Amino acid sequence: MSGSFQIIGGKRLHGEITPQGAKNEALQILCAVLLTDQKVRVTNIPDIQDVNRLIEILGDFGVKITKNGLGDYTFQADDINFDYIKSAEFKKDGAKLRGSVMILGPMLARFGEAYMPTPGGDKIGRRRLDTHFQGFVELGADFHYDENDSFYTLKAKELTGKFILLEEASVTGTANIVMAAVLAKGRTQIYNAACEPYLQQLCKMLNRMGAKISGIGSNLLTIDGVEKLGSTDHRMLPDMVEIGSWIGLAAMTKSEITIKDVNWNELGIIPNTFRKLGIQLEQRGDDIYIPAQANYRIQKFIDGSILTVSDAPWPGFTPDLLSIILVVATQAKGTVLIHQKMFESRLFFTDKLIDMGAQIILCDPHRATVVGLNQETPLRGTTMVSPDIRAGNALLIAALSAEGKSIIHNIEQIDRGYENIDGRLRAIGADIERI
Repeated sequence: MSGSFQIIGGKRLHGEITPQGAKNEALQILCAVLLTDQKVRVTNIPDIQDVNRLIEILGDFGVKITKNGLGDYTFQADDINFDYIKSAEFKKDGAKLRGSVMILGPMLARFGEAYMPTPGGDKIGRRRLDTHFQGFVELGADFHYDENDSFYTLKAKELTGKFILLEEASVTGTANIVMAAVLAKGRTQIYNAACEPYLQQLCKMLNRMGAKISGIGSNLLTIDGVEKLGSTDHRMLPDMVEIGSWIGLAAMTKSEITIKDVNWNELGIIPNTFRKLGIQLEQRGDDIYIPAQANYRIQKFIDGSILTVSDAPWPGFTPDLLSIILVVATQAKGTVLIHQKMFESRLFFTDKLIDMGAQIILCDPHRATVVGLNQETPLRGTTMVSPDIRAGNALLIAALSAEGKSIIHNIEQIDRGYENIDGRLRAIGADIERI
């Protein structure tokens, strides 16, 4: 359902907000239920479009799904319907969702064959999937791509472990190859593996199911193949992108907010990156407390040069939060260079912030210099369209801090990634409604 948000900005917010389960973890964990014929129970699943679509696809495959409560499901893949996977219907359903690429590893490992339409999701370059397929081929799969049909086919009589060096530390690529390797014959080593907390969660879950994965949290994973996997329970981490977003929201709206149950140990350098923008935040148990601040001043580097914030593979700063850092910097005191290394065109939404009165120089597709307004001139409300999930949330935060009324269209892009975001924001005092 694509509608619009109407936001009256400039209101101070107050209270507690709890982050949803992590979207990017959910997409991996849900695919992993295909690796066993036993029951797998998963809790803290976010109720968002991308995840619900994947659950529907699993249901169409013949996975038995029981909803135990909000965000709490039991899955059992003991009777998979292969006709569906080869059907025109699946070509349509699977193509809508980029996360569906991660069903390939489990299907190949357990059933010796896997199929997938060219995936949809956010608009980012095509070479992203090469890492996945190269990994499968190295493990012994035959790969075929039908260009007329935009359909991928993988087949393997058996998968055999080997040493794989990834071209890029792709999170979904690593997850996919790990899921294929856990049931392969012999030992697989993946070097330049992604080591995000969500990937660590997947590996720990697979180990509880009987897999033998070591090196978790490092960039060299060693996987000794096993015959089969069993059942387990798994609770998903909170979404770090949401946590970062609420830190930024508190600062921009000069609000006192407590973010609950953030799993502080898994946040890496996220809290300190916001502190570099001058935002005060403190750890209280497993919560983040952000006091109301009239101003926040961007730190400089020790030698006095201008601060640069750039993204990098984990444990570097996640690219999904750079758009939030950029928005928050617009009202800081000082100047910062935002360097988006990992994706093209993620910075193009800055046009909309410039329309709202932000002082931003877009240097090129990867870099933007932000000259903070120090809360002296509020951003102005405006009408805008959300281009992708993360920029959508960044624009939402800009609108909540702006003076006057803003309208954000194409909010399906926000609903894809954030559960009941308007309801949760209203609960802490935001003036936001769906129209």
